Amino acid sequence: MPSSRLVTTDDWPAAEARAAVLAGELVPVGACWASVAEPQDTALRAASYAWSVAGAQFVAAGRSAAWIWGACSRPPLPHDSCVPAGERSRRRGAWAGVREIALRPEDVVLRAGVRVLSPDATALDLLRDRRGFEAAEAEALRGLVLTALVDPPRLAALLTASERLPMGRQAQRRFRDAGISLLR
Repeated sequence: MPSSRLVTTDDWPAAEARAAVLAGELVPVGACWASVAEPQDTALRAASYAWSVAGAQFVAAGRSAAWIWGACSRPPLPHDSCVPAGERSRRRGAWAGVREIALRPEDVVLRAGVRVLSPDATALDLLRDRRGFEAAEAEALRGLVLTALVDPPRLAALLTASERLPMGRQAQRRFRDAGISLLR
């Protein structure tokens, strides 16, 4: 779902868009571009994500969701995406890695018509990810806290309440190791 605020390779050849970046007319927004006058908000980043993954059934997750929320400056490539458990999906292209996870209705919000994990669900997803918890994930988690989208005591309570879920205790250890409780 492209946004009229975005310039994509559907609109311009990539070389022209990159030349416009060098000329100071456009700035990169994920795999797309936008006018330098456009505010870099959640709707713009969500639209860029949607164009990149070309799948309305996907939910932005992990570092992609953190990027949409403004908690990190660059999106991961490929994008982190998920689908609710039981939903069928087909991955198209190399722009998205897709996982199936159990989601509650309150875990997913709409931004510019794009499904995105809520800030709390994003934090939990980063902490529970089986693929690992490296510096980029820790930085995205700290970004969610510093932008005031995630409250550390509330996140600690959510982790305690879900410690018996897969990766629950590992998530608590990662939370402590990331020093999140010391922020604010």
